[in-house]
Amino acid sequence: MQGISNSIVDMYESLPVPFGLVRYGVAPDHPEVKNCQDKFTEVASSPNFNFIGNVRIGQDVSLKTLANRYDAILFAYGASKDRKLGIPGEDTLQGIYAARDFVGWYNGLPEFSSLSPRLDTSDTAVIIGQGNVALDIARTLLKGVDTLRHTDMSEQALETLSTSRVKRVHVVGRRGPMQIACTIKEVRELMNLPSVTFKPIGRKLLPPDLSTLPRTARRLTKLLLEGSYTPVAEARKSWSLDFLLSPVRFVPGQPNHLLQVKAIDFQKMQFAAAEDKFAPAAKVQAAAGEELTSISTSLAFRSIGYQSEPLPGMSELGIRFDEERGIITNDDCGRLISPSEDGDEARTLPGLYCAGWVKRGPTGVIANTMEDSFATAEAIIADWGNEAPFLAGGGGWDSIKTDLAFNGEKAVSWEDWLKIDAAEKSRGKLLGKEREKLTSPQDMLGVLD
Repeated sequence: MQGISNSIVDMYESLPVPFGLVRYGVAPDHPEVKNCQDKFTEVASSPNFNFIGNVRIGQDVSLKTLANRYDAILFAYGASKDRKLGIPGEDTLQGIYAARDFVGWYNGLPEFSSLSPRLDTSDTAVIIGQGNVALDIARTLLKGVDTLRHTDMSEQALETLSTSRVKRVHVVGRRGPMQIACTIKEVRELMNLPSVTFKPIGRKLLPPDLSTLPRTARRLTKLLLEGSYTPVAEARKSWSLDFLLSPVRFVPGQPNHLLQVKAIDFQKMQFAAAEDKFAPAAKVQAAAGEELTSISTSLAFRSIGYQSEPLPGMSELGIRFDEERGIITNDDCGRLISPSEDGDEARTLPGLYCAGWVKRGPTGVIANTMEDSFATAEAIIADWGNEAPFLAGGGGWDSIKTDLAFNGEKAVSWEDWLKIDAAEKSRGKLLGKEREKLTSPQDMLGVLD
C-alpha cells in the first residue's frame, strides 16, 4: 500500500480470525514472538485494507473468480500438512502424533480441538526431529503446567498436561549435533528449566576446537557442552538429544495392546567416509552391520517439517505446484513462473505472486518469513512501476461479497474480528490470563450474532 499509490489490499483467510502461524504456531510461552501482531494490526487499520475471514479460496470463492476481479493475487497461505516418515506403524498405531497437530491443539487451532493426546500412558516421550518445533514440544512436556497457566494455551490443553506422566524426553535426529536445525534460544530455555537435566553429548561428536566455528555454531556448541542448569542429582525430569538414529518402524504392543505403540526401532547411522562430520551439510549412511536400537515408549511425536499443498483451481490458471518441494514454482523473487517444457526460458504468469513458506519451503523463523514477504512486495511494486502485464482487474472484494452473501456464506470483517478478540480477552480475564481462545469457527461466529 505504501509502494503503489491508492492501492487496495484484500486479505482472505479461511478461519474467522487473523494472524495464522503467529496465533496458532508460536509457543504460548513465547509471547514476545507474537509482537508482530501489533504491526499487522496497524496495517489492518488502513481504509485501503480489507480482512476477509471465514472464506475458503478454492471452495467458497474460486481462483478463477479472483483472477477476474483483481490486478494481482499473492499466495501466502503457508503449509497445511506435515511431512511423514513413511515407516510401518506410523498411521495405524495409537500414541503417535504429528507435531503440527499437537502444536495446533495446545494453541487452540479449531482443526485439532478434538485431538485429545494421551500424555498419561508413558513416562518417556520420543520426538523424531531436532528443529525448533521439536524443542517447543519437549519444553511443553517438561515444563511445569502451572508456569503455563498465565499463557494463552487452551484450558483443554492445560488440563491434559496436568495429567502427564512424562519424565524423560528423547529428541532424536538422523545426523549429528553440528547439523541440528534448532536455534540457541530454544536450547537455552530447555537447559534452564528448573528440576530438568540434560544428558551430556558424546565429546567425539563435537569439534575439538570451537574457536574455528562460525559465531552462531560456536555459541550453540558451547551451550550443548555446558549442559543443563540442574544437576542430575536434583532433577525430577530429563531430556536428551539423540544423534545418528533413523526411525525404521513403530513397534506395536503385546496382544492386549496391539493398537498402541510400544517402542520405536532405529537404524544406527554413521557419517559417510568422505564427509566432514562437523560440516553443516554432512551426509550420513546406515552404519555397517545394519545395527538397530530401540527406545521403549507409548508416546511419540513426528516433527520432521511441514509441507504446503496446492489450492483447488491452480492448474486452471496455469500455476505450477512443485509437489516434491511443496512450493509454488516461482523465480525466487516471488513471481510465479511456468517452466518451459522445451528448455526455453520460463514464462512469467502476469499478476501472480507468492510469499513465505509456499514460496521457499517451511524454513526459518517469523523474521525470515517477513523479510521474504518484503522481497515479494518489492517485486510487485517494481512490476507495477515498469508497467508489466497484470491480471484483468475488477471490483475486488466489493464485487465478490454480494455473490458470497447470496450463497449464504458469512464473511468476517476486521471489525468483526475485534469483537471476537474482545470476547476471548474477556474469557481470559476470568481465568487470570491474556485470552482464552475460542476453538471452533461456530463459537467465533456466535460472538457476532
